[in-house]
Amino acid sequence: MSSEAIRNTFGTPETHFLNHEKGWKSWAFTLDHKRIGIMYLIGVNVALIMAGIFALVLRSHLWSFDGTGPVKLSNEMYNQMFTLHGAVMVFSFIIPSVPAALGNIVLPMMLGAKDVAFPRMNLASFYLWIAGTGCLLAAILSGNGLDTGWTFYTPYSIETETGVIYATFGAFILGFSSIFTGLNFLVTVNTMRAKGQTWFKLPLFLWSLYATSIIQVLATPVLGITLLMLIAEKTMHIGIFDPKYGGDPVLFQHFFWFYSHPAVYIMILPAMGVISELISVYSQKKIFGYSFIAFSSIAIALLGFLVWGHHMFTSGQSQVVTLIFSAITFTVAIPSAVKVFNWLATLYKGSILLSTPMCYALSFIFLFGIGGLTGLFLGALSTDIHLHDTYFVVAHFHFVMVGGTLTALLGGVFHWWPKIFGRMYNDTLGRISCFLVFTGFNLTFFPQFVMGARGMPRRYATYDPEFQIFHQYSTIGAFVLGFGIVMAYSVLLYAAFKGPRCGSNPFRAASLEWQSSSPPDFHNFTHKVVMTDPYDFDTQVYDEELDTYVHRELAQPTKPVEADPQPATH
Repeated sequence: MSSEAIRNTFGTPETHFLNHEKGWKSWAFTLDHKRIGIMYLIGVNVALIMAGIFALVLRSHLWSFDGTGPVKLSNEMYNQMFTLHGAVMVFSFIIPSVPAALGNIVLPMMLGAKDVAFPRMNLASFYLWIAGTGCLLAAILSGNGLDTGWTFYTPYSIETETGVIYATFGAFILGFSSIFTGLNFLVTVNTMRAKGQTWFKLPLFLWSLYATSIIQVLATPVLGITLLMLIAEKTMHIGIFDPKYGGDPVLFQHFFWFYSHPAVYIMILPAMGVISELISVYSQKKIFGYSFIAFSSIAIALLGFLVWGHHMFTSGQSQVVTLIFSAITFTVAIPSAVKVFNWLATLYKGSILLSTPMCYALSFIFLFGIGGLTGLFLGALSTDIHLHDTYFVVAHFHFVMVGGTLTALLGGVFHWWPKIFGRMYNDTLGRISCFLVFTGFNLTFFPQFVMGARGMPRRYATYDPEFQIFHQYSTIGAFVLGFGIVMAYSVLLYAAFKGPRCGSNPFRAASLEWQSSSPPDFHNFTHKVVMTDPYDFDTQVYDEELDTYVHRELAQPTKPVEADPQPATH
């Protein structure tokens, strides 16, 4: 490659996907996976802001045991805020956040491809996400709000006069968005890998997205059909879930959790894939036990379909079935533990760089570890009877879902941000944001474990005075967490417009997306990619003129390069 070609490929090119076309129409009707991913990233973070505001309102109300805190809500308004927080956070933020945003941006580039298999379906999935989120929020404008809880449990969701139909139809549309994304990723990974990229040369992030896509395609239709039946039951009283007409409300729980427990892995599996990338890159060490981590993603996806009954230990199901679900629940912990142990083994004797993405990755391991271990108490019959429907469940769920998915999302965004925009962020401020997120999260939810163990029920607008100090700790932590998230995105937004320019590979990563320019070309690559092991960092050499790492075979032959440089510390 000529000197100019090298500079255009590994520096900051004049024309790239961000300025390839201009005007709002070029974004609204784009088929470029990177632009769609950015729009998803903006959208899911708007959903995070909305759901976060609902959460802060709830926590402010709970400052005082009698509901006379800084924000005073009626019992009805408290239920509505609680429901909207859960529904928007789960269906509009956590489920699509990593796959639809980060996955859309980097999956084709990790494959050495120009785009996903079905670009128009990709754009349609984004507009379905907008429509579904809009329907969820329309429940607020329906006049009566929404007060069923995010699970829409029958028979109350049938009897209430609030906006259940708006919300369930919104979740139904969001399900289609999820299916479109999953189907697109499955076909793309199967058919569009670069020549020479075998299954065991795929980055582990792609293994996790592939496993997630299987769940999305197979499990989401169950939720869609269930929600349609709920709408039919509510409007036509045909006796599916309503006991008054011969229905069975527990049947709704079976259908809902048959989807929603696999949905837990839709939320967490992509996050685990991000962590695999971060741990390896920022310890500059080949991932330990690649095949075990890869197959553990598939194992989690398959076992996730078999454990839904542990949400229903107190529903009156047979003792034999309950015992079986308990045993399988403990089994599904094994592939998750495989990932954690392999990440720790990768860190051992690695050249660890404590940059912002690595700090978020280490936070993930701690928070997910706490979430996973506390799940054992809920999987055991004797302790779950006491802990069911208490704040212990709330804390466990948030440690896994929010502590896991949110920290992985932020770590992944910081990791790929220089690739997307070609500019570097302030690493010191990024690490401070991680400290605030980590501290605020633990201060919010650790006290809830204590409350739950002492019998504090969840979803209550008022409570006994003995729990007030714990709620106050949680409220303070929630505001610290919120400030940390705002700070993280402020650092990123400033970097996108004002940050110093950086080369194509400032972190000495080895997967294929780092062989494109920063920002990437509209077609991702302007040269033929060089196939390599995504965790073989010895293939990356430092180019002084470009101030970036370049694959050895793509480096200028006439220019001296460092054979064994240290990772960049921007």
